Amino acid sequence: MSTVLVVEDSVTQREMITDLLKGSGLSVTIASDGVEALEQIQGQCPDLVVLDIVMPRMNGYEVCRRLKSDPKTQNVPVVMCSSKGEEFDRYWGMKQGADAYIAKPFQPTELVGTVKQLLRG
Repeated sequence: MSTVLVVEDSVTQREMITDLLKGSGLSVTIASDGVEALEQIQGQCPDLVVLDIVMPRMNGYEVCRRLKSDPKTQNVPVVMCSSKGEEFDRYWGMKQGADAYIAKPFQPTELVGTVKQLLRG
């Protein structure tokens, strides 16, 4: 079973994403900000990271950059999931190394489909 780390500072969003992913047969761990996410990843590397962008302490862009520049984690797929839905935000997210970018509010099938596709890839 694949493990997905959900990094999201909003409790409501975090629970919704967690329930969606668990419902599709994935194991889920959570972090509430970027610093916590990086600490968790050092301990146990997930198969994929769903990453919010606007968070306290460290934003999603920075977390993504750090993951993609570390040989241990550079191959872990990152799905940016953010309310920043402008073309520029999407472009900037992909430039940091994100494998996919989903704007909130999203369709549950879009998130689950994207995650499953990247886990297969």
